[in-house]
Amino acid sequence: MPRIPMGHGFRARIARVGDVLRDHQRAIRRLQWAIVGVYVFLLAVPAILPLPDRTASVFNNLTILAQFAFWGVWWPFVLVSIPLFGRAWCGLFCPEGALTEWASGHGRGGAIPHWMRWGGWPFVAFALTTIYGQLVSVYQYPWAAAAVLGGSTVAAMIIGWLYGREKRVWCKYLCPVSGVFNLLAKLAPWHYRVDPHAWRRPVRRIESINCAPLLPLRHMKGAAECHMCGRCSDYRGAIALSARSPEAEIVGVAEGDGWQTALIVFGLMGLAVGAFLWSASPWFVTIKQTAATWLVEHDVYWPLAQNAPWFILTHYPEVNDSFSWLDGAVVLVFIAGAALCVGGPVFAGLWLADRILPARRRPGVLDASGRLLRGRLAGVHKLAQGLIPAGGVGVFLGLSATTLTLLHHEGVPTGWANAVRFLLLGLALAWSLRFEWRLAGLRCRRWPVRATAVGMVGLGLAPFCVAWVLFFAVW
Repeated sequence: MPRIPMGHGFRARIARVGDVLRDHQRAIRRLQWAIVGVYVFLLAVPAILPLPDRTASVFNNLTILAQFAFWGVWWPFVLVSIPLFGRAWCGLFCPEGALTEWASGHGRGGAIPHWMRWGGWPFVAFALTTIYGQLVSVYQYPWAAAAVLGGSTVAAMIIGWLYGREKRVWCKYLCPVSGVFNLLAKLAPWHYRVDPHAWRRPVRRIESINCAPLLPLRHMKGAAECHMCGRCSDYRGAIALSARSPEAEIVGVAEGDGWQTALIVFGLMGLAVGAFLWSASPWFVTIKQTAATWLVEHDVYWPLAQNAPWFILTHYPEVNDSFSWLDGAVVLVFIAGAALCVGGPVFAGLWLADRILPARRRPGVLDASGRLLRGRLAGVHKLAQGLIPAGGVGVFLGLSATTLTLLHHEGVPTGWANAVRFLLLGLALAWSLRFEWRLAGLRCRRWPVRATAVGMVGLGLAPFCVAWVLFFAVW
């Protein structure tokens, strides 16, 4: 049956991009396997090479090249790609996604267990991976990178083999960055729009499609969970890649829930800040020295020992870099303290803003776990969605610090960096406050009330801003 016209001009060209992805799935698979090969090579080979000396560089040492590839380019700019193109990284390029789907296609095809559907996994997986990465110095050492990234990949393949049939069960429920990508994709200016009228009265049918991330295509309303792979393009004549406002999903679709709020407020804006800042903070040194003095005065010496294996705490005596048990404990304390001292005020600002605005009741809206959202709690979760730009830029700035360090080591001037950092942070904060203004407007049209509510959110963001000022300009 001939294709039903989608329209003319820009809209039709965008829809055609989705069709091209649909029609070239075999080429996409080949690309994914090529990326898998590069990924495995950069993880495995540096792990068996000697650690580089101080004179090693990107141009003469594979370990430094892999470090720059993963932490200087790969992860910072994958993060940037999500609000620009949605989760196209997940659907078109991610080696872990390709491997878990392949394993699922050759595995036992078991039913997804109830425990895996728990809504807290995205936050817990992000927190544990972030903290563990700091304890083993994942940005500096190839064994640590192999443990964190390779361990995640092996787990993805095991989950794929156990559950689903050609599905990405790992990606949907357990991937450590899936929750972050879910949030950032809400800012994407593209999504696969579903026409409910065309779905109910399809002009033609095509063979069934495999939606690997397990989405209910008929009811898909946003880009948060969609992997942008193109497999469903023009399905039933009802699904098409479409342009939209980058603010459309957060303002008009996304409701959020408790775990998403925790990930934004205490994860991206709290815990991640602590993870990026501890190594540069004089407060960390003061806490450690105070604790060490107390231990020595009380004849307790075992916490000062540097005998933990490398996969528990950083332990590379050949380059004079080993953590004591006290080091590990203080890292945990610092990160937890940052999560509370930065994330706590952010949550308080959201809570106060919600109290200032008229009550918001949405009795028909369910969160990700199927619980009913109503009253004040639902209002806080909705307002928290507006902080996604600020939280996302904070993580990018933290990751890009490694990029700048490596560039500086190669002799590239980085004097421009702080100006760009503050510009990005300022733009992200302004966008988040604009979101808060629009979200407040959904509940109250009176500008003094809206301005007061947004002001409360702004006050709550103050420690978040101060933390980055300390990192960029003071420490």
